[in-house]
Formats: sequence, structure tokens, C-alpha cells
Amino acid sequence: MSMREVIIYPGEDGYWIAECPSLPGCVSQGTNKENAVMNIKEAIQGYILALETDGIPVPEEKFEAMVVAV
Repeated sequence: MSMREVIIYPGEDGYWIAECPSLPGCVSQGTNKENAVMNIKEAIQGYILALETDGIPVPEEKFEAMVVAV
């Protein structure tokens, strides 16, 4: 099992958006936070499987996030 950073936030349509920054374009959504997390896990697994199947290196996870006050 590997670990990936996931960002989750409310979308404009009432759904929750979840994305994995270390895997460009790996985004999912759900009707609530738990559903969005479950869906992004599935999306990450599919993304990595597709890269491995195509012989493309899987990007490393960097786990670097911060909150900035503006």
C-alpha cells in the first residue's frame, strides 16, 4: 500500500472534489467527503495501473503541503 496526498474541497455543485496533485489530472468527486475519498482512491489505483501497463514511470509522492494566510 502506498500513500498519496489528496486535496478535498467543496465544489460549486454541492459535490466534494478530491484530487491527487502528484498525479496530474487525477481528480474525482463524491456526494460527501467520505464518498469523494473512496472515489479518489479508486481513481489513483486506476491511474497508477494505467501508467504501469504503459511502461510509464509513476511519479513520486512529495507530501509537501501548506496553508498560507493572505
